[in-house]
Amino acid sequence: MVYLAAEGRYGSMQYQRCGRSGVLLPKVSLGLWHNFGDTHPIETQRDVLRRAFDLGVTHIDLANNYGPPPGSAESNFGTVFAQDFRPYRDELFIASKAGYLMWPGPYGEFGSRKYLLASLDQSLTRMGLDYVDVFYSHRFDPDTPLEETMGALDTAVRQGKALYAGLSNYPPEAIERAAAILKELRTPYLINQHPYSILQRGVEGGVLEASEQAGVGVIAFSPLAQGQLTDRYLKGVPADSRMALGHFLKRDVLTEQRISLLHVLNKLAEGRGQTLAQMALAWVLRDPRVVSVLIGASSVAQLEQNVAVLDSPAFTDAELAEIDQLSAENGVEIP
Repeated sequence: MVYLAAEGRYGSMQYQRCGRSGVLLPKVSLGLWHNFGDTHPIETQRDVLRRAFDLGVTHIDLANNYGPPPGSAESNFGTVFAQDFRPYRDELFIASKAGYLMWPGPYGEFGSRKYLLASLDQSLTRMGLDYVDVFYSHRFDPDTPLEETMGALDTAVRQGKALYAGLSNYPPEAIERAAAILKELRTPYLINQHPYSILQRGVEGGVLEASEQAGVGVIAFSPLAQGQLTDRYLKGVPADSRMALGHFLKRDVLTEQRISLLHVLNKLAEGRGQTLAQMALAWVLRDPRVVSVLIGASSVAQLEQNVAVLDSPAFTDAELAEIDQLSAENGVEIP
């Protein structure tokens, strides 16, 4: 059946300006890190992508190594894009990244010009796109001159293969240096991507400030701490959970102290009329420097529940103070 996007797709989504750019991003964006590789049915992926766009989720976030196996998320997205979304390309804001290991040998990871530009070409081929809207350096490379890495992002833009440059997982001092280089090159630097959640607050140690100073937005990945900030782990580790697989999320993080914190946070969320996940997403979005949260969805129902964060009540000062106190008392490092 031919896909026709919902006519009212922009009626309920909320959009925020990304830094000092002209780009508006949805407050909730769809990340294809975990649930769009070859281990998940393409039919489910297609359903989630369709429903996301119908809800006004215009921003789709990928990377060269997303899967598993690496590359499969981009390939699967390319299949669905060709079937459903090509007529809507100008309504979509699509990102990809390069930085982590993608192929063997000395040119398959980190921040060299050789790797970044070759990887972008491969990503465009897998997705069937002429360009991405933003291309990220996925991680800071201390062994490659920052001028070379930023120069590669500049080349990608000048070649018309990316509209904007972005950085992911960069420390504050590297963001400041990179911003200066990109400004000198006159490269449109749009956004920084970092992990940020109630359980992982490292960006408060300088990343948010450096991003604001550079005039770029921040988009948060893992705002639910890879599922910890949902109801999945309140009673232990489900057999079909990400933690049970143990690839990125290890069992040893779910200590008795962590479970206790999750239960208290869940009770606080219930008092706000929300699920724990909805409260956790709303908490990340409380900071205006965070332009969007990236959610991963394994089903349409999960997607819809998370997008409902847009209806969240504002946090009171007392609620924010309580979350800070509970977090600090239960081992969360707050810069």
